[in-house]
Amino acid sequence: MTARTTSVAVAVLLLALPGCGSGDDDADTAVPATTPASALDACPEQPAAAATGAALLPALAFDCPGGGSLDLGRAPGQPTVLNLWGSWCPPCREELPLIQEFADGAAGQVRVMGLISKDGRPQAESFAADAGVTFPNAFDAEGQLMTELGLNALPYTYFLDADGALVHTEVGPVSSAEELRALVAEYLGVQL
Repeated sequence: MTARTTSVAVAVLLLALPGCGSGDDDADTAVPATTPASALDACPEQPAAAATGAALLPALAFDCPGGGSLDLGRAPGQPTVLNLWGSWCPPCREELPLIQEFADGAAGQVRVMGLISKDGRPQAESFAADAGVTFPNAFDAEGQLMTELGLNALPYTYFLDADGALVHTEVGPVSSAEELRALVAEYLGVQL
């Protein structure tokens, strides 16, 4: 057999391999492709009531990698801390574990949510896993909220009352979970 004949035979064999299988070509038995489950918690259900207050975030909605969605046009139903972050943001790398520490201590009293901004899902998931983040996060791959708010850097942390009113915006990273507890006490009236 010549080298050319061997190459042709190998090419024919390789083309035939994808067709090999159990012999059952029934589409109903095909295994569907699935997206791997997220290590992040699912976003909680929100009340049907519209967000109300003197200042509101833009009424945008985002899917959550862990399941559910975050609709900024609806009231969260309890005081909420919303942290915008991305794996590409150096200050976020230091701040996100502090947000998780705060979330662990605030369970049931203050909702903590993240909004992954201008990021790829694999990068964000890997970063969140490295930082030990499990609190619910929504995904804004294109940075739609950042664009609406005119932001070009992160992190930003928004404090929303139970009705969805924006009561405080923290620009830049917090330096400790204690600082975050103090901000929550001051702006949301919740002592942790």
